[in-house]
Amino acid sequence: MRKIREVLRLKFDCGLSVRKISRSLGIGHSSAGDYHCRFAASGLSWPCSLSDAGLEQQLFPPPPAVPSEQRPLPDWAMIHAELRRPGVTLALLWQEYRLSQPKGFQYSWFCEHYRAWQGKLDVVMRQEHRVGEKLFVDYAGQTVPVIDRHSGEIRQAQVFVAVLGASSYTFAEATWSQQLPDWLGSHTRCFAFLGGVPEIVVPDNLRSAVSKSHRYEPDINPSYRDLAEHYGVAVVPARARKPRDKAKAEVGVQVVERWILAALRNRQFFSLDELNSAIALLLERLNRRPFRKLPGSRHSAFEALDRPALRPLPEQPYVYAEWKKARVHIDYHVEVDGHYYSVPYQLVKKQLEVRLTARTVECFHTNQRVASHLRSPHKGRHSTQTEHMPKSHREHAEWTPQRLIRWAEQTGPNTAGVISHILERRIHPTQGYRACLGILRLGKTHGEVRLELACRRALSLGACSYKSLESILRQGTGVGKTWLACALAHQACREGYSVRYLRLPRLLEELGLAHGDGRFAKLMSGYAKTDLLILDDWGLAPFTVEQRRDMLELLDDRYGQRSTLVTSQMPVDNWHELIGDPTLANAILDRLVHNAYRINLKGESMRKRVKKLTAPGASD
Repeated sequence: MRKIREVLRLKFDCGLSVRKISRSLGIGHSSAGDYHCRFAASGLSWPCSLSDAGLEQQLFPPPPAVPSEQRPLPDWAMIHAELRRPGVTLALLWQEYRLSQPKGFQYSWFCEHYRAWQGKLDVVMRQEHRVGEKLFVDYAGQTVPVIDRHSGEIRQAQVFVAVLGASSYTFAEATWSQQLPDWLGSHTRCFAFLGGVPEIVVPDNLRSAVSKSHRYEPDINPSYRDLAEHYGVAVVPARARKPRDKAKAEVGVQVVERWILAALRNRQFFSLDELNSAIALLLERLNRRPFRKLPGSRHSAFEALDRPALRPLPEQPYVYAEWKKARVHIDYHVEVDGHYYSVPYQLVKKQLEVRLTARTVECFHTNQRVASHLRSPHKGRHSTQTEHMPKSHREHAEWTPQRLIRWAEQTGPNTAGVISHILERRIHPTQGYRACLGILRLGKTHGEVRLELACRRALSLGACSYKSLESILRQGTGVGKTWLACALAHQACREGYSVRYLRLPRLLEELGLAHGDGRFAKLMSGYAKTDLLILDDWGLAPFTVEQRRDMLELLDDRYGQRSTLVTSQMPVDNWHELIGDPTLANAILDRLVHNAYRINLKGESMRKRVKKLTAPGASD
């Protein structure tokens, strides 16, 4: 309340100046001077017998009343709706109001009373959404049971909900899951229901929408991005664990659960179509239900606001497609679900994006389609278009049958024979390149000597394929080296010697771990005290620097004091190269080979002989 009486008392009774009065009462000196001037102009005398309220009314009379027909209140609901349109502000609406009502209220009063009116609305309606801009989508937390009419099995149907930002117009339907096909299908049917598409779709961070969530740059699912590009919309996911980013969807889900799912709680449904028919009836009633604090309904607001602003639907609806990445092999084919599809040979070793529909396979490179095929269900087959096959291309010329055979001859004649056999059995030799390269790569894993021996065995058995060679290299020749080593170990045990059997790869791995946890010295001491140490599968892989040193230390502790038995598929002449370092290789082989007894095993695989003896109908 204004301190009018106190200002007048200090002025007339105490004789203080205006500035001293303002400092004493903590008010501005202009306010104190204004009170004194108004009192002098009023014709009143001091002391004054009026009350504080009467004195204030005398000095500050109210403005003359303007008839309500000359100064009508603005239509706040209309102003609230107009603010949703792009570029519309309160200042513009106030100017239009004053043009229609010259004696209307001023801008400050206009803004103050609009904010007061807006504060009485619901939380959802306080959000500002541009017409036709955003569509919020989500799944309801509740599910609806659907009973199988034949088996009685109960499946839970998911409920998809979409809400337009400006009008709150709602779409809902039931699907079997939240997986990608159902997620994209619901969007397609939602756009058809609306009769147009918005500018932005705001989903949650479910896997069907976002491959990898991120606060600043989330990775949109490729199929979802494909749908967005087809309809010309932008996908802007809500932030993870930020439900206020999609408050429209949250409230829309709540409204659907209360007015649709709750109304269906006592009904039984025996098919998804039956459930969606019931949802559609209640959805129509929900959208036409009047707002509580705004004029009209969701349907009328949609017709007046969102529908005119929606973009038109494309001529063809979206066809569901999946996306995957595939690298082009040197045979200019990409593998998709076990089938091989050709692409232009210039894209050899490039990574492509492959779009899969129920009938077609499309390959894209740098967002440009480079190949299209009918989808084939036959695994292991090739779909090759002649225009994709090279005639004379410098980058691809070296990958010819002659080039692969010459490369195989560097390993040995048996390897070259296997490669020639594979290339001759293909209609197009390029279709055998993949298997040939896989066979030649086995030489890096198992060594060229072992690969040559395995190819010789494959030629004798007539099993010239990558899988057969891989099996031979993994299982060995099976001539009984491990069996003989174990037999010698059993005999040593009977004679009272301590024996330990170890596969060399596992031993080297255990020694490597022992370096880290401090068990190395104790482990090496135990191995040094064993009377007979059997090292099986020597030479399956080259030695590392640390493994060479560990092996030298192990053999040095045992040299001249204990016995060591080694089994290997690799010829002894190749051990030096297998160990690697010439100095350490000489030291290891000096302690292992020069004073050793050597047994060379040959013949048919023991596994094969055992199979023959145990086969049904075998003679005694």
